[in-house]
Amino acid sequence: MSTKTQHPSVKEGEDQAFRLDGRHALVTGGASGIGEATVKELARAGAIVWIADINLANAEALARSVSSAKVLHLDVTSRESIAAAVARIGRLDILVNNAGIGHVGSIEATEPEDFDRLMNVNVRSVYLVTRGFLPLLLNAGTTSGVTGTIVNIGSVAGQVGIKQRFAYCTSKGAVLAMTRQLAVEYPKTLRVNAICPGTVETPFVEGYLEKFHKHNKEEVRTELRARQPIGRLGQPEEIASMVRYLASDEAAFITGSLFNIDGGWTAA
Repeated sequence: MSTKTQHPSVKEGEDQAFRLDGRHALVTGGASGIGEATVKELARAGAIVWIADINLANAEALARSVSSAKVLHLDVTSRESIAAAVARIGRLDILVNNAGIGHVGSIEATEPEDFDRLMNVNVRSVYLVTRGFLPLLLNAGTTSGVTGTIVNIGSVAGQVGIKQRFAYCTSKGAVLAMTRQLAVEYPKTLRVNAICPGTVETPFVEGYLEKFHKHNKEEVRTELRARQPIGRLGQPEEIASMVRYLASDEAAFITGSLFNIDGGWTAA
């Protein structure tokens, strides 16, 4: 039976599981899709959340609806932008590396500049952001008594081959490798895990459909649902709930793990 006492900010009768009261979190790509849902969920759990996004207008609009959220203009590919963000924040307990882009094409159709762009945004940025905020995360244990936590948003594309996703699969596989390496590099001072979503109903997916399948959007949407045995697309909130869990004390024994939330895709 739990011996935890109720935090003063938790109202009587409120769900006390997976609380993050007083912790400071940052979500890259936090202004839309999975990032937006994660910002809302972490704030609901009691965290102070930085919405870090290159789209400042969208981040500010979201912050107006989330009382404990703050806005941070962040270009995850820029060392200067990251350094400015680190200097501004001062404390960080939870980092969610969520920002990313997609690409459609086989190796033959993927031009070097396309490949470089995917690696820059999906891989190098995770390295740069994590490296930049690492001192704050490692210091979390001394300032708040809570081990610093990183949750990387990977993809099932990092675990299985998907046709016409050469660069994307490559980039997400690298994110999963980084997750495991960091977990063994800092086993007592940092917890690092990754979530591997299947296809989730987000502006990211809508943008893909609009760009590559404008003429047969609904047909392709049906195919996307069908490749996940559960028969539907995931919801951003379902990913956000796992982020909250992994950042909480209840997940204190979990590090270096990959969590599939894919409607059974990788089990089939």
